[in-house]
Amino acid sequence: MRKSLIILITTFLAYNAFSQGEYKAKFEQLGTTLPTPNSYRTASGAPGEDYWQQRADYTIDVEIDDQNQVLTGSETITYTNNSPDVLTYLWVQLDQNMRAPDSDTYKTRGSIVRDSISAKSLLRVTNNDGYTGGYKVSAVKDAAGKNLPHRINKTMMRVELPQPMKTGDKFTFSIDWSYNINDRMLVGGRGGYEFFPKDGNYSYTIAQWFPRMAVYDDVNGWQNKQFLGRGEFALVFGDYKVRITVPADHIVAATGDLQNPADVLTADQLKRFETAKSADEPVIIVTQKEAVKKEKNPNYSNKATWEYHAENVRDFAFATSRKFIWDAMGVDVGGKRPLAMSYYPKEGNPLWEKESTWAVARTLITYSKFTIDYPYPVAISVHAASIGMEYPMICFNFGRPDANGAYTDAKKWGMIGVIIHEVGHNFFPMIINSDERQWTWMDEGLNSFVQHLTEREWYPEKPIRRGTPATITRYMKGDKEFIRPIMTNSEQILQFGSNAYSKPSAALVLLRETVMGPELFDYAFKEYAQRWAFKHPTPADFFRTMEDASAVDLDWFWKGWFYTTDHVDVAVEDVKWFRIKGNQKGFEGRVQGQITDTQSGNSDGRNKDFSNGFEEFAVIDTDSRFYGEFMNRVDDDQIIQNHANKNFYQVTFSNQGGLVTPVIIEWTYADGSKEVEKIPAEIWRYNETQAVKVFAKDKEVVSIKFDPNNELADTENGNNAFPRVDEASRFEKFKSGGGQ
Repeated sequence: MRKSLIILITTFLAYNAFSQGEYKAKFEQLGTTLPTPNSYRTASGAPGEDYWQQRADYTIDVEIDDQNQVLTGSETITYTNNSPDVLTYLWVQLDQNMRAPDSDTYKTRGSIVRDSISAKSLLRVTNNDGYTGGYKVSAVKDAAGKNLPHRINKTMMRVELPQPMKTGDKFTFSIDWSYNINDRMLVGGRGGYEFFPKDGNYSYTIAQWFPRMAVYDDVNGWQNKQFLGRGEFALVFGDYKVRITVPADHIVAATGDLQNPADVLTADQLKRFETAKSADEPVIIVTQKEAVKKEKNPNYSNKATWEYHAENVRDFAFATSRKFIWDAMGVDVGGKRPLAMSYYPKEGNPLWEKESTWAVARTLITYSKFTIDYPYPVAISVHAASIGMEYPMICFNFGRPDANGAYTDAKKWGMIGVIIHEVGHNFFPMIINSDERQWTWMDEGLNSFVQHLTEREWYPEKPIRRGTPATITRYMKGDKEFIRPIMTNSEQILQFGSNAYSKPSAALVLLRETVMGPELFDYAFKEYAQRWAFKHPTPADFFRTMEDASAVDLDWFWKGWFYTTDHVDVAVEDVKWFRIKGNQKGFEGRVQGQITDTQSGNSDGRNKDFSNGFEEFAVIDTDSRFYGEFMNRVDDDQIIQNHANKNFYQVTFSNQGGLVTPVIIEWTYADGSKEVEKIPAEIWRYNETQAVKVFAKDKEVVSIKFDPNNELADTENGNNAFPRVDEASRFEKFKSGGGQ
């Protein structure tokens, strides 16, 4: 038997973290972290055979007072109890009450005194802006017109039922209300009005405007968590019939299908509207010339009523102004042809006429490819200053050129990005209807991810600002005191945009491109969308479906990215170069030895580079004990012969950020060629802080780099390379012979 040094190549056992007391359960299954599956929501992530959800249908009449900026409405709600529970009262959301003078939003808003403050900012501190918000609820009655007992608790209203609702029961009641519409410039808000001083006109984007049914479901019962302003909305699907009365010279954009175009449009506009339905590029329905003419001669005395119907939607919003230009085009999606449309004042041109409707159309195409075919008849983008906000079939978006019509690339890309994002919200959460009040990331994060796919498909020249692993590193390596896990309630999130939008999107990009691969990911993601379209998914339903449809265990991924604030920082800690000892059977080799502390000047004993060559090891005949009961044997000599000229590189990876991750290595060889090698995250399963692996290569390696294409969200590039970047010049000198 040959006498030689034995190097164990294929085992990590010496580095097993279980024996070092460092095991932190990063690969432990989520288990009881997720709710227990039941007949409503299965362990596969699909709706169960007993899944149910409530329904609320609305008939609404609303009028805008364009001279006093007051909204007055009357609605009839038919509520259907599909739950197995008996209900004795109903909860209604009164979101406008967040602007009432005694609102908890104002009471709990933090503020500080600085050495200087703008006058507008001072109003935010004192709320002394002259605006009185909140609903004035004038009546709550049953179908017979009898008053219903009710109690308003801030942004929620409890309506007492005259008799309990059993499974399958319907209850119809009505609410009358009004409120002062808010000036968005002055007090902010998702909806409100914008005033244009030059022509004295208003543009209204009306949202959270009517009392809406709260969700009652199998997860939380009544979702009656108070609205403080940031956590958005949990809402019930139903059908809407809405009549909107405005000045006769206004143009109204709204959720749903316009029922009476001949009553509210001129003959020319009606003809253009019909032409747009089959057009392959935007058709101007209301021209800028027509809009400007109305701006100069406003008509306050005559009124018109626009009627819209919408089926199977969770909300309703609208916009109205005499300033609106309107264009539209049809989009081929799944054999149907929804209308992509834009409404904008002249202040949005020329940018809006050029870009908006195209962005709407492209969004519908790409999102339909990755989720479900867009099911609604229209998708609308409305221009409004300094906002991006979404509702079924309609959204309000920023992007205003200078007064002379000039705009920068940054302005253009910002506008296109917000339109894609807000139109994309039709899918998350308007169709795949997650609870925004609890889990912001389920709509903002998933939507930001598909926004990234859309931009990459249609606008490859658009700069990538957020939503990818490479753009999230600064946030993830920040002070953990100011970071919260993704799985945090909306009102408790710190650094809202990074936490709820960018990090979840970056996680999904990583999951698609690196962990699962596009084919497995896309199938599972589409399965989730199809399972939960027009239903109420939870995080567990998403996590479970992605695993169920792909056969990829992702518990480690959800735990690290969604439940912790760990970050990716993997260091190429040490590299040792070996070859088989060459004094056996004529094998040639040279012995320069491993770098020692004295040779390298490295106090921690680790190699700095390859300058001292390889270290030799010997391969011995296989001891019979390694065969157990097997009778056949390997050919030891042939194995040695086959590996005689191989280069063996033992690489030590150190997980310094705590977040387990796949390992991607770029090998650069002495002949100038490169190779990228990908290793699954399970390499960390025995030791979550250190992984050691030996690689056999035919060529000599001159450098190794971790995460060469910045796809893993690694936060520290300075420790990714071997030799280290600061050692590169010394290594180049050695290669050229100057170090001999």
